[in-house]
Amino acid sequence: MQRPQFELGQTTIGHLVDTVAEQFSDGKALEYPGHHIGYTYDEFRVTCNRVAKGLMALGIERGDHIAIWANNVPQWVLTQFGSGKMGAVLVTVNTNYRSFELEYLLKQSDATTLLMVGGVRSDDEYLKVIDDVCPELKTAAPGKLQSARLPKLKNVVFLGQGTHPGMFTWEDMLSLGEQVSDVSLATRQSGLDPDDPINMQYTSGTTGFPKGVMLTHTNLIGNARSLAECMDFTPADNLCIPVPFFHCFGCVLGTLTCVVAGATMTPVFQFNAVEVLKTIEKGRCTAVHGVPTMFIAELEEMEKNTYDTSSLRTGIMAGSPCPIEVMTQVVDRMGASEMTIVYGQTEASPGITQTRPSDSLQRRVATVGRALPHVEVKIVDAVTNEPVPHGRQGELCTRGYHVMKGYYNNPEATQKAIDADGWLHTGDLAIMDEHGYCKITGRIKDMIIRGGENIYPREIEEFLYTNEKIKDVQVVGVPSRKYGEELTAFVQLKEGVRATEEELRAFCKDNIAFHKIPAFFLFVDDYPTTASGKIQKYKLRELATGILERQEDATIKTA
Repeated sequence: MQRPQFELGQTTIGHLVDTVAEQFSDGKALEYPGHHIGYTYDEFRVTCNRVAKGLMALGIERGDHIAIWANNVPQWVLTQFGSGKMGAVLVTVNTNYRSFELEYLLKQSDATTLLMVGGVRSDDEYLKVIDDVCPELKTAAPGKLQSARLPKLKNVVFLGQGTHPGMFTWEDMLSLGEQVSDVSLATRQSGLDPDDPINMQYTSGTTGFPKGVMLTHTNLIGNARSLAECMDFTPADNLCIPVPFFHCFGCVLGTLTCVVAGATMTPVFQFNAVEVLKTIEKGRCTAVHGVPTMFIAELEEMEKNTYDTSSLRTGIMAGSPCPIEVMTQVVDRMGASEMTIVYGQTEASPGITQTRPSDSLQRRVATVGRALPHVEVKIVDAVTNEPVPHGRQGELCTRGYHVMKGYYNNPEATQKAIDADGWLHTGDLAIMDEHGYCKITGRIKDMIIRGGENIYPREIEEFLYTNEKIKDVQVVGVPSRKYGEELTAFVQLKEGVRATEEELRAFCKDNIAFHKIPAFFLFVDDYPTTASGKIQKYKLRELATGILERQEDATIKTA
């Protein structure tokens, strides 16, 4: 079945929705199995138009910034494509954010409007946060907010049930939109430029203070189309989306990849292994996305209860390295024989490389694939910026339609990230083979320097993964007066097994170089992560440093 036809560089998000609705009007666009929520592509276009008019009725102009702070509710998808139709820049808010982080994002992004749910873990969790950040809401009329800390924020729209002081309800916004004519919306939509920023993602904060990544219509649509091509995605596909919408994994690799292919979006409100497996079964999903930890949880649940996942064909595993055992089980037990691996970063919209369905299992776990269609990738020396030969480690750089417009209000950081020739410097270390397949070997800023030796945690993690008792492992550096830095491994053991620090050290001896053997092994049940599932290594470093009390000299204990 053929995918929708459109011309990249000439198409906006709004035009894309219209095109797909015209070509596949009766096709399923969005559904939540078990919740009686569903839209055909024709119904989806009509509803997105209502949302676009509602946003216009709030006084939101082309290029204005509107923030959305919610889990994977239907209104999120409708706002994503509705804002794309009327030209507002959708600023996505991490669902883990609290007062300090929310205030920073709303202020730094110059957001005029915030759409929000009451909470994710509790019904009033986010309401308490917004009351702290904007106490003026309690006495403000909807649309008339005057906030001392957030002077540009005027509108707050509540996406849940009930009413709250100072906020419009979702239905209020849609009702106001009835005053906006079809002609006004059509005029606004036709005046948009594919090179306009339409989405702003804040970097996840794994390495520092978040920066607002400006992504255009062309960035996003092009990346989604490339990903769809690599997965052979068509209108016959149905994607289960348990990854959060606020991250590119959810709203580009997920929702937008479905729309460019005319496929069905089948989200899960919030990740839960049981809900994901039930959704796949009820929706007869052909694809599912997730980070490795999500797939591990789903496989563990399948050991306890029976689920029919035989409809699965493909999907994307991304966000962190994939152990071969996990990929093997996803293929054999879940049935996703064409599961792909994607490497990317927010600044690249986000996909840069991807494996293909025809790639061997070994290639799908040993590499992150090759460049997406119409994307350039090269490996350069991290110091000289000169290209390195195949098989030699260097920094991965990429160029093409997918590279961000820049960081919002941060030209210095933009110039550091994108060179004069348009190459985005990812900060990731990689090796490319003669066939163009890349292996990520570490991160420049994650590199540990122990006694003058450069050590890349990824190499040690990959080795420790081969221990049959280890479920997951993360290696970080901690301060050492003697060596500058020393290695600490945070280890998750498989259920029902035990191991000691001495046992793991003995496992390393004679298998990896002496200076690469972690000085410390700390056993944990889980890792600090962002809401998108990325492990926050800087928090692990802080935790390790605290536990070890900044020991004056970290020394290796021999077995």
